[in-house]
Amino acid sequence: MKLFDLGGEVAVVIGATGVLGGALAEGLAQAGAKVAVLGRNRERGEACVKKIADAGGIAQFFTADAMSKESLAQAHREVEASLGATTILVNAAGGNDPKVTVTADRAFEQIAADDWRANFDLNLVGGALLPCQEFGPAMAKREKGSIINIASVSAHLPLSRVIAYSAAKAAVLNLTQFLAREWAPRGVRVNSITPGFFPAEQNRRLLFNDDGSPTPRAQSILGHTPMGRFGQAQELIGAVVFLASSAASGFVTGTDLRVDGGFLSQTI
Repeated sequence: MKLFDLGGEVAVVIGATGVLGGALAEGLAQAGAKVAVLGRNRERGEACVKKIADAGGIAQFFTADAMSKESLAQAHREVEASLGATTILVNAAGGNDPKVTVTADRAFEQIAADDWRANFDLNLVGGALLPCQEFGPAMAKREKGSIINIASVSAHLPLSRVIAYSAAKAAVLNLTQFLAREWAPRGVRVNSITPGFFPAEQNRRLLFNDDGSPTPRAQSILGHTPMGRFGQAQELIGAVVFLASSAASGFVTGTDLRVDGGFLSQTI
């Protein structure tokens, strides 16, 4: 079976300098795709490329700011010149910001509008809108492509404290469905993945104390997760390869694939 063979594909992973984005980039390379690692941090980007190359894959780092249309356009041109036309786009840029997190010292009504806009834009405009505007039309012109946006469990159920992040990720789900409908006749599939709780840079302070023990919030999350544990970044690879492969998911568009240990299935 070659349902999950991505040989001949060119995958752009924006935000591959992070833990989850890096794991997705590695997984796509393992499946045979040539991977363009896009991000602002060259050191971490090159480290991701080296890890892929050491495992026998093909990857290259390209500097890009997901919040800049010009930067994305330049990276797009460089990717096409070096690796070929993009056929897979993974949007993994984003994250929470303490300035828009509700805490005992910062009530909801104290969140500044400028801080809200900055975090909302990071997760929606940079996290999906601008990359889709840049890479999507070229895919549609060639009538071939798979776009995978990264959502969050907070897009489905607004978690306490992270209100701006939750609102932005809910918008990512809506945008995903909109683009799926718009581009399906032109050969481009658009889906999303909802990760559960995967410890990474953006949420580590919320989940673990300085001594490494779980915070009360982490204990609450684990109690709400039927599988009773956090996810590991590598556990997202199967989902992204499935959605990237036209052989495996050629009739799948506008859907959200949950990889959350059952978090969104739990009630009382």
